[in-house]
Amino acid sequence: MTERLIRRALISVSDKSGLTDLARALAQYGVAVVSTGGTAKALRDAGIKVTDVSAVTGFPEVMDGRVKTLHPKVHGGLLAVRDEPQHALAMRAHGIEGIDLLICNLYPFEETVAKGASFEETLENIDIGGPAMIRAAAKNHDWVTVVVDPEDYPTLLAELASTGGHTRAETRRTFAQTAYARTAAYDAAVSNWLAEELAKSGEAKPPRRRALAGRLREALRYGENPHQQAAFYATGEKRYGVATAKQLQGKELSYNNITDTDAAYEMVAEFGSSVPACAIIKHANPCGVAEGANILDAYSKALRCDPVSAFGGIVALNRTLDAEAARAITEIFTEVIIAPDASEEAIAIVAAKKNLRLLLAGGLPDPRASGLTVKSVAGGLLCNHVTMQLSTRCSFIS
Repeated sequence: MTERLIRRALISVSDKSGLTDLARALAQYGVAVVSTGGTAKALRDAGIKVTDVSAVTGFPEVMDGRVKTLHPKVHGGLLAVRDEPQHALAMRAHGIEGIDLLICNLYPFEETVAKGASFEETLENIDIGGPAMIRAAAKNHDWVTVVVDPEDYPTLLAELASTGGHTRAETRRTFAQTAYARTAAYDAAVSNWLAEELAKSGEAKPPRRRALAGRLREALRYGENPHQQAAFYATGEKRYGVATAKQLQGKELSYNNITDTDAAYEMVAEFGSSVPACAIIKHANPCGVAEGANILDAYSKALRCDPVSAFGGIVALNRTLDAEAARAITEIFTEVIIAPDASEEAIAIVAAKKNLRLLLAGGLPDPRASGLTVKSVAGGLLCNHVTMQLSTRCSFIS
């Protein structure tokens, strides 16, 4: 593999952030742009020259846009090995032009599920043409550059700037890996949604295959032990907790911080919000769990369960952290405090401990909500599906 000149690009995106700036930058390198539907309209509205994909295929977009890029002149342009004689002959015989760059992101399926859309609306947000093009371009990354995330536009443009409009082999391969990971995660989201829909009947068996995926939230300093590498991935599940909480202060969370914080917050959520409750966890072991007249009382009772082991632990609360509780918690060394919210005075008190992490989750996870939890074991995965009928939930970071 070597550097490849970008002459022709196909752009088809649902997320249009950064789109016009990208297209203008491509125009500076003389790149011809082919596009679809709403993407083409957005580019034209911005004064950017674009060719409709229907003009390339000779076939209109049909079936409410379900069929528009599923055509040999698109996939041939993406899959052709340009220096293979039979491929080159087929391109000439059928009037297929090569596509050097594919910019494509998918229908917002995960967002549609998260907002609680109907079955029919969710089904229509399953992208077909997008994943097919992405997989084709990624397979042929010796010739084609594929970009699926707007956050990678600056990397692409920096590459073009440094090479005079080319892309390097290593960059194309990196983009291809990202592309396959995206389509894998997308298919995982779809299959898990369908599994959840089947489970609602209470009659579905465990799926023959279970796909899991996540998006990198942050690379961690090390794993469970200092010699191990680790990273934190978010699934996109709209569940209050460590993966969705806002960290107000303190150093980065460690692998063990994350597992303990998740366990502590899920535990305290079992109490709901009607009675103040506190859970203290350290190294995956409960040091104390208690209810109280208020948050300070609940913390004090939980601490008395095992005040020695609580040193360096995780404190989870099911109510807003107030000043009185903040003062008490900061009297001993604590790694993390997680709560639905915190008062301004409490935030200021915690801020005096610069390494103490304060996480505000925004709410409590519903222990009765249906969903999937996963724990890895050697050579496999244990999947626990919780339904609305159950009153408790046991969770693991996956």
